[in-house]
Amino acid sequence: MFLTITTTGTPERPATDLGFLLHKHPGKAQAFSTSHGRAHVLYPEAGTDRCTAALLLEVDTVALVRRGKGKGRGGAPDAALAQYVNDRPYAASSLLAVALGNVFSSAMRGVCSARPELPEQARPLRIEVPALPARGGPALVHRLFEPLGWRVTAEPVALDTEFPEWGDSRYVRLVLDSETVTLAQALRHLYVLLPVLDDAKHYWVSSDEVDKLLRAGEGWLPEHPEQKLITSRYLSRRWSLTRQALERLELVRLAEADDSEVEEIDNAVAAESESEEKPTPLAVRRREAIVAALQESGAARVLDLGCGQGQLVQALLKDVRFTEIVGVDVSVRALTIAARRLKLDRMGERQAARVELRQGSLVYTDKRLGGYDAAVLSEVIEHLDLPRLPALEYAVFGAARPRTVVVTTPNVEYNVRWESLPAGHVRHGDHRFEWTRQEFRAWAGAVAERHGYGVRFEAVGPEDPEVGPPTQMAVFTAATTTTAKEAKAA
Repeated sequence: MFLTITTTGTPERPATDLGFLLHKHPGKAQAFSTSHGRAHVLYPEAGTDRCTAALLLEVDTVALVRRGKGKGRGGAPDAALAQYVNDRPYAASSLLAVALGNVFSSAMRGVCSARPELPEQARPLRIEVPALPARGGPALVHRLFEPLGWRVTAEPVALDTEFPEWGDSRYVRLVLDSETVTLAQALRHLYVLLPVLDDAKHYWVSSDEVDKLLRAGEGWLPEHPEQKLITSRYLSRRWSLTRQALERLELVRLAEADDSEVEEIDNAVAAESESEEKPTPLAVRRREAIVAALQESGAARVLDLGCGQGQLVQALLKDVRFTEIVGVDVSVRALTIAARRLKLDRMGERQAARVELRQGSLVYTDKRLGGYDAAVLSEVIEHLDLPRLPALEYAVFGAARPRTVVVTTPNVEYNVRWESLPAGHVRHGDHRFEWTRQEFRAWAGAVAERHGYGVRFEAVGPEDPEVGPPTQMAVFTAATTTTAKEAKAA
């Protein structure tokens, strides 16, 4: 396997700066041991005007077969010879991608201690790969690299030049040119897309491959038009890993769209613990009050918006009147714990058909949320900054518009009754606000008026004669629709 990286320069910015970026001196050849052979780094040319670094990977095919114990491509019992006679030593693949990650690890991370200003500087780059397997042909090569700022040349390699009628092989000669891509970005592109184009990996793909993909894809993969294809192929079409990666990529996209950090969005569950919380009596009472309100409304199809760890979804599943229950949360971690709590992987077919968990942000309209009987926002609104509440209001009451909406939130007046809560503090570190009963009623009344709902209020938990209940609940009912009970009676 062979790959070259070429750059040009001037006396002010010599091309030999490539040696600093790659952490490999242009004046000498170096060799590195890898798990599948020996990698050599050398410079066929190194001058002020032009510099080329080459990576040559010598694959030990016998060691590769022994390490893989005959598994993988060409390792079937009825194709024993193919284990030793294949394209592994000659064509770019996951073997070359792993060598890039090992030999140029610092360059791939954009680290250069000797010249720290260099990694962020884009420079003319030309990358050549003489033999690249491309399942999907030259068209797919263009679709993968061009959105990343590369000018792509992908010349098909003939099966046999002596017999042109045989047509082209699945290999291409790849040339990439760019003046806007940094070297670190270029190496990360190759690290991911070489095995994607080959559509095979020489090693077992496990869950840690998701982290590798997200690290190498940072800054470009979340917005790539072929994101799903790249993710699926990179993870060897393992559905569970692909879904996990796509969910995390969507979280990155949502964070970028909201101009915030991923950690700020993915905060529904404390990072230090994923253990199931022990429900407090108030939490149990809150769920009981919500379930009772939903039962009274006659709802059958229910949305739990901001479902967190899935406690309410679990409670709703116990009542057969709720035929469809959808939990929605922006936090992948929360949904993972919810799936574990509900035992989705072991749930019977009929029961599993009643429940679904989805990732989504509640401040964006989502067509998937339309047409449901009821929606619940249980201890959700206080986690939003006040300027974001109108967006949530429109997404739920304006766009999704379920017949019934149940909202619960802490009553800040009751906080003086919590002995463990310091004066002036909210109940949870992530709460952006907590309302008095008057403030909550004013907000709920305005929302109801704007969107054509009626609203009633209920106390949840022991009601103190001076400060009221610990939790306040509003039940909104659309004024222009009949209830399920009324429709049945008619």
